[in-house]
Amino acid sequence: MDNPFVRKMERHVRLAPEDRAILDGLGRLHVRHVAARQDIEGQQSDPYHTHLILDGWACRYKQFPDGRRAIVALLLPGDLCDPFVFRRARMDHAIGALTPVTVARIAPEQIGDAVRGRPAVEECLWRELLAATAIHREWIASVGRRSAIERLAHLFCELHLRLTRVGLADGTTLPMPVTQPDLADALGQTSVHINRTLKELRTGGLVALRSRRLTIRDLDGLRERGLFDPAYLQLS
Repeated sequence: MDNPFVRKMERHVRLAPEDRAILDGLGRLHVRHVAARQDIEGQQSDPYHTHLILDGWACRYKQFPDGRRAIVALLLPGDLCDPFVFRRARMDHAIGALTPVTVARIAPEQIGDAVRGRPAVEECLWRELLAATAIHREWIASVGRRSAIERLAHLFCELHLRLTRVGLADGTTLPMPVTQPDLADALGQTSVHINRTLKELRTGGLVALRSRRLTIRDLDGLRERGLFDPAYLQLS
């Protein structure tokens, strides 16, 4: 399987063949498949490893005692589930598969071995950390201050660029396998509200959604509607 983490990083970091081989090797360690709607790591678990998403979509989420769920990050192919890669006493959130996913399990010492004497590999991991924290800040800003339609427009713009970076977008058409309840949990809204907001984006000529694929019909218009500035994604 082609390693999406390598595809993502070689757009921004000059990788020697040895660097590429090291990063590719991380994606071949302890590969396993996880069914849709199953946890990769459960909330309150005591993990030692991180996971690299090789295929499929996953999320970080918090589950409340009454059953409500808050999705705090969407994880796409090429993403490390935990870019911090250090041992915690206990997980304060869960990592769950939204679709069937393939992941590689990576231990912290394997990360340490990979970066030793390889500055380009270390830069790749730092970029992953910086991008993950920047996306987290942007999501906080969305839930805190963007309107409902701005939140959804912004998320679609973000997903478009993130999927393009790993070669999974076809121009302005991208896979959209998540459900409206998933979007609601990611954006702090109800499914009914998401349905109305999607309709508004459609009737405004900004997007079309069919058969689990999203087509952005007016990218500039969608970016303007979502107050989207791609600088936080660390693309340059």
